Amino acid sequence: MSSAPPLETPVLYAGVLHVFFAFDWGEEINLEKARQLGPAELHALPRKARTPPSIAYRSAPLRLKLDPVDLNMPVLETVQAQADVMVFDFGAVSLMMQIPFRLGPPELTQLAGALSDPSRLAQAAHDALEPIYRRLLPAIENPSWIDLNEDYFVFQLFPESAPSPAQLLAQSPGWLAGLVRLESDPLSESEIAEALRLRLSYSPQDLIVTDWTAAVVVDRDCGEILETMALANLQLLEFRHIDDRLDAHLKATHGLIDQLARSRLPIFRKHARAIRGLGALKVEVNEMFERARGALTLVGDPFVARVYHHIAARFHLDQWGQDIRRSIEVLEGLYQAVADQASHYRTEALEIIVVILIFGEILLAVFRH
Repeated sequence: MSSAPPLETPVLYAGVLHVFFAFDWGEEINLEKARQLGPAELHALPRKARTPPSIAYRSAPLRLKLDPVDLNMPVLETVQAQADVMVFDFGAVSLMMQIPFRLGPPELTQLAGALSDPSRLAQAAHDALEPIYRRLLPAIENPSWIDLNEDYFVFQLFPESAPSPAQLLAQSPGWLAGLVRLESDPLSESEIAEALRLRLSYSPQDLIVTDWTAAVVVDRDCGEILETMALANLQLLEFRHIDDRLDAHLKATHGLIDQLARSRLPIFRKHARAIRGLGALKVEVNEMFERARGALTLVGDPFVARVYHHIAARFHLDQWGQDIRRSIEVLEGLYQAVADQASHYRTEALEIIVVILIFGEILLAVFRH
């Protein structure tokens, strides 16, 4: 009597889904004052022995632990996510939530597809941070929680539960590409190639694949890599915020030039405050951009620096930076044009006043004689 073949045990990957959300709370946060408003600690970039000390936060952010966040996740259903937030001096914060999982490849694909709409997660992130924002308000300069956020997802797979990176790339490229694209439907060969184009391995046992929406990391100890990705996500938010501000003020400045051109002499005083504000904005935006851009010091070509450059390439951070610099140059030109025009009108006004005074003196001299 023949026995039935044994049922094949389903493959389950163990790991952690890391969810990053970046928000902007104001122009600047006084970290020393913020430390006095509640339990928080200055945070150093976690590092492996191979990471040189030259790679570090330029100005150490504050790290605050949060209570576990209750989330209703697709596939995972109701979960409690461990969470903490990093507060940076240039006014931005990065929320990091960790959700453990043990799922098969089809379930992970389904989860990735559901994450393509992160609106419910964004609202949960906002609600989790609301008490922290209220508590730190006295330390925030010109507080304003703007209606803008950036999200990023990292699927961390533990090496002992997954095939080797070489096997994954050879046998499951479409599945990996679906995770980093947050796509549950099959992708074309060209899309798979593009999704897997930027990948790194330090050893045969680890793998990092980065894309615009998500990443896959096969590694156990990857704290520095995760924080580097979270920082790049934060920089993307700041660059978008700065770009939006510049666009709005460039439009307003064009309108100011038109008003000056039409209104002539009597109006230059009316626009003095706007001109001063334009000069202050130029300085402020330059400072915001440089602090956000240089938040992490990257020297040489160690592994973590290459990871950052890969994800920065996916986010087009260099292009954002070039666009912002061009906008700042345009703003400087407009500021100079407005200031020159106002100065010209002021000179004309003074000349007219001098002419009137001279004419008055002549009339007085005539009437006296």
